[in-house]
Amino acid sequence: MRILHVGDINGSPGRQAFMKVAVPMKQRGEIDALIVNGENTAAGRGITPALATELLDAGADVITLGDHAWDQKDLIPFIDLEPRLIRPLNFAPGAPGKGWVRIDTPKGSLSVVQVIGRVFMDPYDCPFRAFDALLKLHPELGPRIVVEIHAEATSEKIAFGRHVEGRASSVAGTHTHVQTSDDTILPKGTAYITDLGMTGPKDSVIGREVTPVLHKFLTGMPVKMDMAKDQVALEGVLVTIDGSGRAQQIERIRTFI
Repeated sequence: MRILHVGDINGSPGRQAFMKVAVPMKQRGEIDALIVNGENTAAGRGITPALATELLDAGADVITLGDHAWDQKDLIPFIDLEPRLIRPLNFAPGAPGKGWVRIDTPKGSLSVVQVIGRVFMDPYDCPFRAFDALLKLHPELGPRIVVEIHAEATSEKIAFGRHVEGRASSVAGTHTHVQTSDDTILPKGTAYITDLGMTGPKDSVIGREVTPVLHKFLTGMPVKMDMAKDQVALEGVLVTIDGSGRAQQIERIRTFI
């Protein structure tokens, strides 16, 4: 099974890259499953029901969210109606939506789980224990499980990868918008990368225009930071896993449009 896991889509430029790179790969049969982080799809502020539907209709199998999950208030009723749109598993009890989904692919079933980190983030529930509890409650999710950890600290992401090693087929980090070069297959057969990167404008500061961001850092004053537009690329990883759920290959992707 070949899975393309796409890093955070940023605004209209990111959506264009998704449509021009990821969607044709799905249409040509080069990948069996397409997972994308969509929490910055609406101009960097969450995702709307219309944009989520657009990505799913184009070929996304699962959309993950993150700390901007509720930026668009009309998503709150929608997320309970669309199981392929998931938010972090360790959000507070009672939050709308779910933190996992099981989908069918041409190569069999695949489970996708998302957790969110706590270091330098809001005080969410423990992602480590949340994942353990999920597997205990739903052992049928295996053997092919892709996990996304939406987190700030590299140490927390690496530790989480080691914690679930051998119990997940792949673990990929999101949130920082900067692709890391530590893609590897851990000793127990789990593909891992600390951050998938960003699908959007690379001539930017993590997706935003450079000049206003510099002004913010230099003056400390509030400023409008618009989405950048230039050097647009799709970033992510292509992971191959076997029938037992073990990863056979992980390849970093960066494709400019």
